[in-house]
Amino acid sequence: MATASIKRFLGGVLVMGLVVGNVVPIKPAYAQREAADKIVVAHRGASGYLPEHTLPAVAMAYAMGADFMEQDVVMTRDDQLIVWHDLTLDRNTDVRNQFPGRARDDGRHYVVDFDLAELRQLKVTEGYRLNDSGVEEQIYPQRFPLWQGSFQIHTFAEQLQMVQGLNRASGQDIGIYPEIKSPAFHHDNGKDISTAIISELKRFGYTSKDSNVFLQTFEYDELKRVHDEVFPALGVELKLVQLMGDDEEYQWMLSASGMRDLARYADGVGPEKGMIISPDSTRNGLIISSLVSDAHQAGMQVHPYTFRQDEGQIVPYADNFEHMLELFFFEANVDGLFTDFPDRAVDFLREHD
Repeated sequence: MATASIKRFLGGVLVMGLVVGNVVPIKPAYAQREAADKIVVAHRGASGYLPEHTLPAVAMAYAMGADFMEQDVVMTRDDQLIVWHDLTLDRNTDVRNQFPGRARDDGRHYVVDFDLAELRQLKVTEGYRLNDSGVEEQIYPQRFPLWQGSFQIHTFAEQLQMVQGLNRASGQDIGIYPEIKSPAFHHDNGKDISTAIISELKRFGYTSKDSNVFLQTFEYDELKRVHDEVFPALGVELKLVQLMGDDEEYQWMLSASGMRDLARYADGVGPEKGMIISPDSTRNGLIISSLVSDAHQAGMQVHPYTFRQDEGQIVPYADNFEHMLELFFFEANVDGLFTDFPDRAVDFLREHD
């Protein structure tokens, strides 16, 4: 069932191809109806096949034809930027064995408490959790086996070098899609991660909205600070994306007027996919919100997350993974999406081009 806040927002209903509700019937400024105009973002690389945020997963996603590589970026104790999703290390490494006694009071090991040289010693694996007996259980059991292969943490600069090197070698211009992870947490720990990330982007030549990069964050106050203060101070202007979830803090954005206000700072939005098509939808009755239409009317693109083909990850109103892609790309009319399986999305769009 959809949560209360999603239900409040789902004002447009699509049933048998008819749209009613609060969808504005004006041609959207940023609507991308053609398959060739849609983008595929490799979510943490080809993370459905190899451990997330590893350089092999990036290379695989690149070879699969993704349009953008996503990088979640966090900062180490010695102010190095690494590509890592969590603020902690416990879900994807052997940190508890390598560095016993280094956890905080909550029992977790935080990236910000380790130097880069220490993080280089960790072995990276597929995501897992410990059950009540302390036994490791793989989160997605059908993915790459736990503790197989040799995977390590790498820096933001190292991934940018890989993407730009592959672009040079292949003659392509594949983009990057970094996320400023939990900037408030980093500020609380004495680190201005946004300025560090944008400085690194500038060093690698990403300086304008023509650069093939989207910079995203969940924190609106930081997005506004980046737009108003950090960009001018560094002399850059990049495309910004406001990530959003089904939380109270984002509710003001979920209207035509809210999107217009947000568009003063953002070039796009990245909602959880259930905010676009309700989880309460059925095969005979899709419930589509006005989020995409409102964002397009405000001149912003829409790139929802996250599309997975693992067991239990296909939405119940879709027949299969490709059908789910079809509903979001062409019924809801999103401009792109994040997926752990970029090859499947790339192949789907090519078949519909």
